[in-house]
Amino acid sequence: MSTKTKVSLIFVGSFVLGFGFMGAMDGIIFHQLLQWHSVVMDTTRQGQIISDGIFHFTVTIALVLGGVLLWVAGKPTDLPKGVRLLVGGFLLGSGIFNLLEGIINHHLLQIHRVKPGDPNAFLYDISFLLLGLILALIGYFIYRKAQQV
Repeated sequence: MSTKTKVSLIFVGSFVLGFGFMGAMDGIIFHQLLQWHSVVMDTTRQGQIISDGIFHFTVTIALVLGGVLLWVAGKPTDLPKGVRLLVGGFLLGSGIFNLLEGIINHHLLQIHRVKPGDPNAFLYDISFLLLGLILALIGYFIYRKAQQV
């Protein structure tokens, strides 16, 4: 496998893994532990459970796909700055999940908020987006630094 292919697989695999990981954390923390919301709030409890189940199934696929891509790529330590590629991709994928989920579900589709019904719901939504932006920027800068020779 060429170095360029290995670099691509490590970056894409870690990005997908980070995206799936943040999705899993969102589901575990906000949906299950805190029970603040479900993917689709404006439905029956059974509908909420089904929408969450589809969501969890999807992020599990992302986790498996990211893991397989990383397995195929081989050890990141075999490349100079390979660990930076891995960390940068993971953080960028995590941040992009928060940004996409926050913008699409919270603001465009308005199917749920981070903490619906709370007087500070907008602040929770903005904090969620801000966390995503911070993670994405840190991941991007780590990735860019790894690209410099």
